Amino acid sequence: MSQDLVLQVRDLNVWYRPSGTIGRRKRRQVLHDVSFDLHRGEILGLVGESGSGKTTLARTILGFVPDYTGTVTHFTKRPQMVFQDPASSLNPSRTVGWILAEPLRIYGKYGKEEIARRVERTMELVGLDPECRDRLPHQLSGGQRQRVCIGAALIVHPQLIVADEAVSALDVTIQAQILQLIARLRRELGISYLFISHDLNVVYEICDRCLVMHQGRIVEQGPVEELFDHPKEEYTRRLLAAAE
Repeated sequence: MSQDLVLQVRDLNVWYRPSGTIGRRKRRQVLHDVSFDLHRGEILGLVGESGSGKTTLARTILGFVPDYTGTVTHFTKRPQMVFQDPASSLNPSRTVGWILAEPLRIYGKYGKEEIARRVERTMELVGLDPECRDRLPHQLSGGQRQRVCIGAALIVHPQLIVADEAVSALDVTIQAQILQLIARLRRELGISYLFISHDLNVVYEICDRCLVMHQGRIVEQGPVEELFDHPKEEYTRRLLAAAE
């Protein structure tokens, strides 16, 4: 087993059961024989059209989907997720300081001084001014809110972050700032990312390798430049053409 792996997925098949149905025959398979590796310090892109299974894969990796076969093996503790819409991900009635401290309170082994120190350090890491600590989410810009979401994931010192369309709700200028933050945290902390996006231009800019998902299957994967310059699958070529 390679020591630089943070995640290994093998032969993953996932089913959903529509609400109100009973019995295995009512299940619908949404992922088919998915296999890939994610290496330490790597940003792995995951692209595909809406409904292709990207978010289902992310949720299964993080243990939110129980009905699957195959293996999902983590070689690191406390993988975290950053969602698309920071406004809906944050408690609107709680301050930034409270939101950032909450993951540490959940783990229950940190004293008040240690929590305060790590909140302060995390705010520095994600580029939030100290005065943001006592603000509510609606008092922040979209970029600041996404920095809070990244900070809430970061504060428990994960080695893997799943970013599900984490910049798609932001305007182009703020999007570029958040991408720079993600890249800097990778360099400074060695964090690995599964970076899910429908925007192939963003994936080309930030990712090392890329998985292409179509109808619940990984149809192509490889280094970003190779995959973008010399796609092997017709579906990949169509995605690239649509992004031009």
